[in-house]
Amino acid sequence: MKLVFAGTPQVAVPSLTLLASSAHEIAAVVTRPDAALGRKRVLTPSPVAAAAESLGLPVIKANRLDADATAAITALNADLGVIVAYGGLVREPLLSAPRLGWINLHFSLLPRWRGAAPVQRAIMAGDAETGAAVFQLVADLDAGAVFAELRAPIGRHATAGTLLESLSHSGAELLGRVVDDLAAGSIRAVEQSGEVTLAPKLSLADARVDWTLPGERVHAIIRGVTPEPGAFTEIDGARLKLHDVAPAHGQPGLSPGHITLHDKRVLIGTGTEPLELITVQPAGKTPMKALDWWRGVAASEVIAS
Repeated sequence: MKLVFAGTPQVAVPSLTLLASSAHEIAAVVTRPDAALGRKRVLTPSPVAAAAESLGLPVIKANRLDADATAAITALNADLGVIVAYGGLVREPLLSAPRLGWINLHFSLLPRWRGAAPVQRAIMAGDAETGAAVFQLVADLDAGAVFAELRAPIGRHATAGTLLESLSHSGAELLGRVVDDLAAGSIRAVEQSGEVTLAPKLSLADARVDWTLPGERVHAIIRGVTPEPGAFTEIDGARLKLHDVAPAHGQPGLSPGHITLHDKRVLIGTGTEPLELITVQPAGKTPMKALDWWRGVAASEVIAS
C-alpha cells in the first residue's frame, strides 16, 4: 500500500523506521516545522524529520494541516494515512482523503486516557498498567474504533520517559501488523467501550509538587512528569528540579516539605511516609546527587514549598 506518515517526536521514529522497511511505500512524511532548541535557539528538525531525511523520504513540514498541507497530502493519492504523535488535528476533507482513511497509534488502553499525555496521566493516576492501541481516526478526539491493542505493566519506578520509550517500540510492531492486515483486508475494528478518561497536555502547574499529598501519590506524579516538564519544588523562592526520587520505607516521618539528612540519605516529608531525594538540579546548575546538593546547603533542615 501507499502510505502517508505523520509524526513529530522521538516516540514516533520506531514506527516510521519499521514501516519504511516494510513492503509498503511511504509517499511522504508529515511533521512539525523545525524548532528553536537550546540556549542558542538553534533551528532543529524534529526527530521524525531527521529520521525521514536519513531514510530518503519526502518530508512535508506543517504546523497544522491547513488547506496547503491538505492539498499536498491529498495529491499523493495514498491508500492509508498513519499518524503517531504528530501534534495536530486531522480534519475533513483530509480525514477521508486516503482510500482507507487514517489510523492512529495511541499510547493507552482506549477509551482510558484520550488526549495528548496518556502515559504521563496513567503514571500520575497510579494505574497498574497501560498499553497502546491502533484505532481508526475520526473527528472526535481519540474516539475511533480499535483495530488492535497491547497491554504493558507500569513498573513502580517507571517514568513517563522510560515507559514511552518501551511502548514506542512495542507499539511500532503492533502498528506494522495492523497495516499489513489492512492491506490484506483481514482485520476489522471494534468500537471502544468503557469509561472515558481524558489526558490533557501537561502544564508547568502539573510539575510543581504538593508535598501534602500521600508519599505514594507524590512519587507517581514526579515519575509522570519526568522528563518533561520535569518535577520541581521551591526553596526560599529558588526552583529545585527533582530528577530522581524513591520511597523511603521505614524512615522517620517528616512534616510535608521538610527536608533533612538521615543515615546519609536526603529525605523529604509528604502527607504520609517520606521520600528520598536521589538526583536534583538547583536553578542554574547541572543535575547532581542530592547528597552533594545537601552538603552545599549546609543546614540541618530545609523547607520546600
